[in-house]
Amino acid sequence: MKMKTNRGAAKRLRVTGGGKIKRKGAFGRHIMRAKSAKQKRGIKKTQYVHSANIRNTERLLPNG
Repeated sequence: MKMKTNRGAAKRLRVTGGGKIKRKGAFGRHIMRAKSAKQKRGIKKTQYVHSANIRNTERLLPNG
């Protein structure tokens, strides 16, 4: 049986050429006034899935 890609994960994550998994930073949707400029700049940047979560994430993206 073919493995199916988790569609929610496919919309949120991208696999780079080097095999890392990119993701968007959390906490960037609302209550932005209360956050410092430095914190907001950090949220904007692309982040990578932590090594502890890579195995589970790769299962969601079998064709990634």
